[in-house]
Amino acid sequence: MIDRARVEGLLAVERDRFAERNPRSWAAFAAADHLFGRVPMTWMAKSAGGFPLYLDGASGARVTDLDGHELVDFCLGDTGAMAGHSPEPTVAAVAHRLGAAGGATVMLPTEDAEVVAAELTRRFGVSRWSFALSATDANRWALRLSRALTGRPRVLVHSWCYHGSVDEAFIVATPDGARTRPGCAGGPGDVTGTSRVAEYNDRAGLEAELAHGDVAAVLMEPALTNIGIVLPEPGYLDGVRELTRAVGALLVIDETHTISAGPGGCTKAWGLDPDIVTLGKAIGGGIPAGAFGLSADLAGRLTAFAEHDLIDAGGVGGTLAGNALSLAAMRATLSEVLTDEAFGPMIALADRYTAGVQAVIDRFGLPWSVTQLGARSEYSFLRPASRSGGDAARAVDPLLEDYLHLFLVNRGVLLTPFHNMALMCPATTEADVDVHLTVFDEAVQRLVGPAAGGREGG
Repeated sequence: MIDRARVEGLLAVERDRFAERNPRSWAAFAAADHLFGRVPMTWMAKSAGGFPLYLDGASGARVTDLDGHELVDFCLGDTGAMAGHSPEPTVAAVAHRLGAAGGATVMLPTEDAEVVAAELTRRFGVSRWSFALSATDANRWALRLSRALTGRPRVLVHSWCYHGSVDEAFIVATPDGARTRPGCAGGPGDVTGTSRVAEYNDRAGLEAELAHGDVAAVLMEPALTNIGIVLPEPGYLDGVRELTRAVGALLVIDETHTISAGPGGCTKAWGLDPDIVTLGKAIGGGIPAGAFGLSADLAGRLTAFAEHDLIDAGGVGGTLAGNALSLAAMRATLSEVLTDEAFGPMIALADRYTAGVQAVIDRFGLPWSVTQLGARSEYSFLRPASRSGGDAARAVDPLLEDYLHLFLVNRGVLLTPFHNMALMCPATTEADVDVHLTVFDEAVQRLVGPAAGGREGG
C-alpha cells in the first residue's frame, strides 16, 4: 500500500531539510580528516541524513546538537543513557571520585564494588559478581568461564541476536543451514566451527542443536532487542532452561537491553533462573560499565580449578575493569537513579507511547506492529509482530526507516538510528511522548497520502 517512489521523494525532501538545518554538524564532519570513517567509532556514521549530528550538550531526556536544536531523546545512547543524561547523583559520585576522593583507576578495589554486587544480587539472583567496561567484555568472559566449567567448545545463540562484538555470536540460521551473519568483518575463523544457532521461539530447533553435546553455554537475550523486539512465546524460556539442564549446558542471560523490563530485568520480572547474568551500558549512568554474575556454586568450582589462572594469564579481565570511577557511577546510578521506584513511571510512559503508535498504525491500516518490553517500545514493518530473529530481519526496510528517522529528527525527536526503538528514562515526560506521537502521525500521513485515513500535513 506504500508507494516506494513516494517514499524516495519524501526522503529526498527530508535530506535537503536536514542539510539546511545542520551546517555546523556538516562542517565538523567534513573536517574530520583524521578519523576512520570521519567519526570516533564507525557506527556513528549511521545517519539517514548522510552525516551525523554533533553533540553540544545533553541533560535528562534532551540532547542539544551543534546547531542549537534541542531534541527529545528516545535513543538514550541505545540504552547507555537509560538513567537519563548526566543524572545528578551519578555526576556527583563521579565528580567526588575524580576530585575530592581522587584515583579513578589504581588497580585497588573500593568498597563501592561490594555494594554494587550486593544490589545486583538482590535484583538478579546470582550471587558472585565481577566487573567489566562493557557488556561485550562481560559476555566474552562469561563464555570463557563457561567453556572452562564444562570442558565443551561451542556456544549456542539465537539467530539475529545481539551480544556486542562477541565473535561467537555472529552466526545466523538460514534455510541452507548456519552461516556467518551477513556483513561481519574480519572474524577470526568460520563461526560455524565455534557456535551453533537456533531461531528464537523454536524449541525443537534448539533441542536439535543441543543434542550434539558440545555446547558449553546458551548465550541469549530473554527477548531479542536489536532486530526489533521479539518477545518469547508462552513456555519458551522455561523450555530453554529445561533443555540446557538436560544436556549440562550453562544458561547465560544477557540483560544489557532487557533491563528495560524492570529493576531486575526479565530475570526478575519473568522469574528466570540463569546460571550467569551479563549486564552493561545502563548500570553506569553513562560511564562505561559492565558486569557478569554467576552462582556461588559455579564460582566455587572455578576457583577450585588450579589449572585455570583467573588472576593473570587466564584472559579474564582488563586493567580498567572494575575501576574506581565506574564503580562509583554504578553505585550511584543503581541506588539513586534506576531504582525500583523509577521503573513504574518509565513503563507507564512506554505504555502511553505504545498505545499511541498502535492507534496511528490502526487508523491508517498499516501492516506494521509495535512491541513493548517494559520501558522500551519499537515499531516494525510487519504484522503480526515477529516471532523470531529471522522474521524480524526480513521485515527490515532501510528506506522506510531512513524516512521516519529523518522526518522525526528534523522535527526534534531522536530514535535509535539502527532501528525504530524508543526508550523512556526517569526524566522522560508525557509531553515528550506526545511530541513523538504528533510527529509520527504527520510522518505517516505524508507517507500514505490523504486517502488512507488522514489529511496530508503542510
